[in-house]
Amino acid sequence: MRGYLASSIGVTCAAALTLPLAPTAATAAAVPSRTVSTAAHGAASGAVPGSTRSLALAPLPRTRAGTGGDTGPGAQGLTRREVRPFSLLGVVWDDPRTALHGTVQVRTRATATHEWSGWQEVETHNDDHAADPGTAESRSGRVRGSTAPLWVGDSDGVEVRVRPDTGSAAGAPDGAAGPAAAKGAADASDPDPAAGDLPGGLRLELVDPGEQPGTESAPAPAAGAAATDRAPALDARAAETAAANADLAPADATVIPALSKEETEEAFAASLAESADSAEGTRAKPYIGPRPSITTRRGWGADEKIRKGGFLYTKKVKAAFVHHTATGNNYTCAQAPSVIRGIYRYHVLSSGWRDIGYNFLVDKCGKIYEGRAGGVAKAVMGAHTLGFNTDSTGIAVLGTYTSKKPSAAAVKAVARLTAWKLGLYGVNPKGKTYLTSGGGNLYAKGRKVHLHTISGHRDGFATSCPGKRLYAKLGSARSTSAGYQGR
Repeated sequence: MRGYLASSIGVTCAAALTLPLAPTAATAAAVPSRTVSTAAHGAASGAVPGSTRSLALAPLPRTRAGTGGDTGPGAQGLTRREVRPFSLLGVVWDDPRTALHGTVQVRTRATATHEWSGWQEVETHNDDHAADPGTAESRSGRVRGSTAPLWVGDSDGVEVRVRPDTGSAAGAPDGAAGPAAAKGAADASDPDPAAGDLPGGLRLELVDPGEQPGTESAPAPAAGAAATDRAPALDARAAETAAANADLAPADATVIPALSKEETEEAFAASLAESADSAEGTRAKPYIGPRPSITTRRGWGADEKIRKGGFLYTKKVKAAFVHHTATGNNYTCAQAPSVIRGIYRYHVLSSGWRDIGYNFLVDKCGKIYEGRAGGVAKAVMGAHTLGFNTDSTGIAVLGTYTSKKPSAAAVKAVARLTAWKLGLYGVNPKGKTYLTSGGGNLYAKGRKVHLHTISGHRDGFATSCPGKRLYAKLGSARSTSAGYQGR
């Protein structure tokens, strides 16, 4: 994967600044590191680029590592150290088929105050957000196992410890829907280690998402100049992304504007008149919700050159899976684009996926963002619900909702988005549909599963996602979404 980053992206690599603040005998040896920067092409897109730094974890001595207790046998990590600024982090390992049975904890130093945080948990179950088994994306040779990313804000110091489970083999995470073992879906060739072992090649990924596009200074436009005359020219990859939404907004748009229900129905009828595939769409016409405002990839500052070119599509959208990003709730709505850029870099450069996994993202203020490239109205195949990415769309709410209640604005945004997106394909948000499993830990490959058309991630995979508190809101979201459709 590291060779891929250097060769196919055309990036520059340099050693990361890693200055241990309190070196010990166990960390006296240099820890290999790698920096992946996109500075070489950032100017062309008008965005200030970010970077990703990868630090190999080392065995930790069985001593107290700050507050929180004994590290225990077999632990790996990094002692407290100073690093170049970053805002999001996660842990990756070599084999994506191997689960991390253990706990990952980090503490970070805020750039502004130089104060260290307490220990924070990183969600370890991220293998459930991935491309379906057997697809080209999953077989690319670039994919790695990974935790969920964690947003920590502007930081310049880090300490991490990964402690393996020492009890019986780990099962489904708390709150997962149904016993995975009872479904008989686990792959017999799965090389998961026994409890007490950690996956090989553990590395800490430190992500600097870069600056928000448009924040850099620019000369004043000439009098009478049109807005499109001032916009940076689109490179080939950015133009490809914009073209996928050409029927909805201009190529340089940062937002796809909202439409009223009447306007949405008129636009939908016009698209049917030009489409040969109108049989199912005709039934959807009376039941489509008003199109919500959607911030485009250009609007949140996606660096299109790091994703794989081209798009993947399925035949239709029969269901929406709701997720939480498990990145924590310590972000402001103004920071949401930075969080998304961080997740994007982590999914592509650290986890090795072709693009960000989710089709859409929603922040705590109810703002909706375009996710995986290919067109917000199209059946773009994501990497959000392992085994059920075909004929579905993935919507991730930024944050962690295991114990924290999601905002009313976020839940409403999910309802508005699904009313429109599912309506395009004639789907009732309060209904159920059959999806065929592509393989996972809850349903065997090829099994037809009856699911809500608005489901939680845990309905298709044994996971705690989208968190107990967000999952509890899905019934309300279904009813509200159906109301927006006029049902």
